Amino acid sequence: MTGPALFVRYAFAPNRLGYCGPADAGALLEYGALGRADNGFRALAQQFEGAWPQLRLIAAATGTADPLDREVVEAYWIGNRLLDRAGDAGGGLPHHSFAVFCLYPWADLLDDERSTAQALRVLDQCRIRWGEVVADTGEQVVVESRPLEWDGLRLLLGPPRQETAIRGFDGVDLIEPLAPGDWVSLHWGWVCDRLTPAQLVALRHYSGHHLRLVNERLGQRRGGRAGISGPRIQ
Repeated sequence: MTGPALFVRYAFAPNRLGYCGPADAGALLEYGALGRADNGFRALAQQFEGAWPQLRLIAAATGTADPLDREVVEAYWIGNRLLDRAGDAGGGLPHHSFAVFCLYPWADLLDDERSTAQALRVLDQCRIRWGEVVADTGEQVVVESRPLEWDGLRLLLGPPRQETAIRGFDGVDLIEPLAPGDWVSLHWGWVCDRLTPAQLVALRHYSGHHLRLVNERLGQRRGGRAGISGPRIQ
């Protein structure tokens, strides 16, 4: 799979919902279905104000000419060895989970009971999650995954539960049929891709890294009541 095709698989769901990226989500989906990577696609990708600067950062830090190189795109959305050459002094890495947990304002709204539920929902759906396939019905996929929970002091992963995600839109399907036991990545109720064992390990690792960072920050803000270690991601 090319870098642009992989980018679409992860970026389409929030773009369709109007949260980020260009106004024409249909054009993005068409590029993903056709696998094209021309200047038109590059112009669409550059409108993702969160993802595009991070892709450029990873590319620059690793000497990669194209921010849409497949390994660069994988590093941002899933995580791989490139991230270890592109971090900052504070421990943050240019991974999507860093933006979700450490840059966006939602984690700071968890302490306010008026906004806790909404903030938790956005954090959970906006992060790239992983889940094990239970069934693929053709249009939808039933997966078992661990949702984010808030215990009043820190974010952690709750016990596994089943949920249903879509695998296509407007008759366009970007992922091949799935089988029970496959592991997939999820973004805003959308199945992004099948994960290899190495990708699953990487996604858990880098997501856990930034979950620990945000829990440290939230704990320090309360005078350390939340503890600094944070939960281990499994």
